[in-house]
Amino acid sequence: MKQALSLIALVAAVPALAEDTRQLDAHEHGVGALNIAIEGTTVAMEFHAPGADIVGFEYAAESDTDLAAIDAAITTLNTPLDLFVMPDAAACTVTEAQAELEGEHGHEDHDEEHHHEHAEEGHDDHAEDSNHEHDDHGHEDHAEHSEEAGHTEFHAEYTLICDNPNALTEIVFAYFETFPNAKEVEVQLVTASGAQAFEVERDAPVLNLGR
Repeated sequence: MKQALSLIALVAAVPALAEDTRQLDAHEHGVGALNIAIEGTTVAMEFHAPGADIVGFEYAAESDTDLAAIDAAITTLNTPLDLFVMPDAAACTVTEAQAELEGEHGHEDHDEEHHHEHAEEGHDDHAEDSNHEHDDHGHEDHAEHSEEAGHTEFHAEYTLICDNPNALTEIVFAYFETFPNAKEVEVQLVTASGAQAFEVERDAPVLNLGR
């Protein structure tokens, strides 16, 4: 179990570095990131995707329709085996799944209370930033906030147990069928034998794990 936790920690570090790099570059719609750590029967996964890929927009949701779309997306993202389909012979089951929407201010919970709080505080802060560049945040922070406004990402973390990990030979990305705006997923795979990088595209939605 310690080895599994070690690999999980490692795979968690990889997306952090990759995400920092992506944020420095242009925000690339259509491209998600999936990080996978496999140790024994334990499979840990971490997934990021731009809000536009999942719900078709990246502005702060305020209407009931937009909030419902986010809630529905989170529900879908909480069923990883429907999105990243593994062979039946691997006998994989989900033991933990957590999905959420992240904005420029970090993690966001999309319950009604948060919505009202975000609508009040987020709108006021934005207006204040827009109209008073000499506020406590400073002009530089305001510029950064304005540039990144709307660049939201969905983030999900999963833990699976696969009773027969040797049968885990491929992953079919039904994700692309579920989310039509998605075009590509950059995959980082970490196992006891090392790390590998892949690109899975809509027109070739199968990841060969070579196991």
